[in-house]
Amino acid sequence: MSTTSTADALLSGPRGRRMLLDYVMDAERIRRPEPHDDSFRSAVFLASHRLDPDRDSSVTYSRAHESGAEEPPEDPLRAVVTADDVAHRLSEVPLPEVTEVALRSALAAATDTARYWQDPDGEDILVATAPVRRELRRVAEHIARSPHAQWWTTALAETDQWVIVSRDDDSPDTFESTAAELLIDWHEHTLAAEARAADRPTDPKANWSGYWWSNPSVRCSTRTLFDGTPAELWFVEDSMDWKRIAVRQVGAPAGARIYEIDGARAWAELCRRFPLEVTAEKRHDWYRTTGRSGRWVIPNWQLVAESYTGVHLTVMGYLAAAGTAIGVDDETASVIAGWAPDATCWLTDPDRLGDESRTWVLDDSREHLDWVEET
Repeated sequence: MSTTSTADALLSGPRGRRMLLDYVMDAERIRRPEPHDDSFRSAVFLASHRLDPDRDSSVTYSRAHESGAEEPPEDPLRAVVTADDVAHRLSEVPLPEVTEVALRSALAAATDTARYWQDPDGEDILVATAPVRRELRRVAEHIARSPHAQWWTTALAETDQWVIVSRDDDSPDTFESTAAELLIDWHEHTLAAEARAADRPTDPKANWSGYWWSNPSVRCSTRTLFDGTPAELWFVEDSMDWKRIAVRQVGAPAGARIYEIDGARAWAELCRRFPLEVTAEKRHDWYRTTGRSGRWVIPNWQLVAESYTGVHLTVMGYLAAAGTAIGVDDETASVIAGWAPDATCWLTDPDRLGDESRTWVLDDSREHLDWVEET
């Protein structure tokens, strides 16, 4: 992809825009660690707080606040910070040389703040405004020129895949269930959930929630990153703050047929070929997260398994398309939800499994979190 097309892709999706925002906030924090009133982080926090639909609740999340920005004043009229103000401060933040650590941190934060069962939060709304989005193009082109972002568009790394087998105190996955059995369970659960939801209100604004994921609930793997850690340790939606994760290496089956999802078009094509309607179950959650009202479908993963060994979501495909209403045809749309960047969901059992698991422990004793292999 060219620099321009990569920048366009990063700006087209809510996770991509959020990643760009997180990259700049981290860059400013490293350059000016102490919080100050005229900082970009302070502007982001104040502006996003005003935009957040949950601003009156007791708890709202903001990485700008986490990074040391001030609390919003008791009288909001005393300090009204607009999207134009944020864009102006953004234009003044110097962009450092892109590093693998900086990209990983920004991508991890953007993934962790995804939420497909609620309205977009204030920061997601802020980065979608025209002034901020225009100024984020400078950041998107800066990252697009870096060689450290080139793997974001690559296909499955077949010889370097790791699957999580346990988190914290979970019992280790011994792979006793086959992929076919997992798909049967997924299909039965999905049909049952859709049937139960049939009596819910058809008004998408009604206060209902359901199963918002669109992945197949099978074993998924990711490649290792520059420091040897599996990508899925870092890139998790709706995480549970796990501290200890065990992984095993897996090998792609011989002659594996992998469907590559590199953007909205590839996901839409999968849904057109193998549609499964889930309108009743997803209607309320996906309306809140996308603003679209209408019929919803997802891929029927049991049928997909008849044609493909696995499905791989590239990092760029995730950043550009996850959390958006992806048009499938004139009547239906779909959402990529509950996935991880670079995840490969295996619809067929792997040929090879590592003999031993490797355990990674979260080290939160330093300024930056890190995963350290247990010895």
